[in-house]
Amino acid sequence: MNAFDIAQTLSPWTIAFAALVIVTGSIVQSGLGMGFGLMVAPLLALIDPVLVPAPTLFLGMFTATWGAWADRGIIRWGEVATASAGRFAGVAAGLLLLFWISGAAGFSLLFGIMVLVAVLLSVAGRALPFNRLSLLSMGAISGVMGTITSVGAPPLALIYHGRSPAASRATLAAFFAVGCAGSLAGLYASGLAGERDIYIALAMAPPMVFGLWLAHRFRLGFARWYRPWLLAVSGAAGLLLIVRGLS
Repeated sequence: MNAFDIAQTLSPWTIAFAALVIVTGSIVQSGLGMGFGLMVAPLLALIDPVLVPAPTLFLGMFTATWGAWADRGIIRWGEVATASAGRFAGVAAGLLLLFWISGAAGFSLLFGIMVLVAVLLSVAGRALPFNRLSLLSMGAISGVMGTITSVGAPPLALIYHGRSPAASRATLAAFFAVGCAGSLAGLYASGLAGERDIYIALAMAPPMVFGLWLAHRFRLGFARWYRPWLLAVSGAAGLLLIVRGLS
């Protein structure tokens, strides 16, 4: 299967809507410093489940690696290592859940539940104590959620809330670059991802880069008031996925 074969399996409206979602998500990511996965993943899952989680994880790995490289001098690698240990354990748990569910309906239900958990964690906004145990545990939860949905940021946001913004952003970018790679490795090793996902990710990359370029070129951004709307859209998409899974 190649990119042309995949394009033939998706309607022009599906491709156009997916591209619009990705462009918007990239602008949101640039403006808020977060939100790409939380906004893009549930909407793409509603459009067509083949677009998640592996293709979106590829995009997340790209954006995270880009950010980590730009701020590589202030990354706290000890924190990355600790959180990544938890992440890899979470990847294993996420894969077990994916093997446990059956069919498209089961995947939609699990995906929707994980998205709602991510939204609730984001809404909570209550900082947790920052220590080795919290890094490991939140890293593990991030691994479960990230492997199933490609959305793994909310758990870590709870423990990095209130810490040095620049260093935290660089450290989290490095963590997510490593974490996305770990989730992808697990999905491919277990046979839950394949060559098709690479072609889909490549097809999704131009809209993402275009969105980042737009945000940089025209200095597009979003004020803090946009965050509730982001969470509302993600939550609504999560609920629709649950309804789809139960129907």
